[in-house]
Amino acid sequence: MAKEYANPDPPSLARRFGALMIDWVLCLFVAMLFSDPLRDGWAPVLVLILAYGFFIGLFGQTPGMRLTGLACVGHPDGGRIGVLRALLRGLLLSLVVPALIMDDRRRGLHDRAAGSVIVVASRPSA
Repeated sequence: MAKEYANPDPPSLARRFGALMIDWVLCLFVAMLFSDPLRDGWAPVLVLILAYGFFIGLFGQTPGMRLTGLACVGHPDGGRIGVLRALLRGLLLSLVVPALIMDDRRRGLHDRAAGSVIVVASRPSA
């Protein structure tokens, strides 16, 4: 069953990039707990992939997406994509190029491969 979204239009690239930057900074801080991110460039990338798998897979949003009012949902049903598809999405996003090749809905190759789409998150009803 499809969910209702706050806005059927795709969110702006600036909003999506903002969410990614928030998530990236958080991943850098987490990576500092077990490595030197300046020396070990793989550490924050690994944290990002795992964070995407956990947060998007279970909650449909990363912390950055939550702060910017976005959600990652299944296409076209609007449900959660699950941990495995979220890990695939995070892995492809970490390669950068798949995220740059987009369709008219601003779905990158990483979203198409994972069967996901980024939407404006609807506010929970009070």
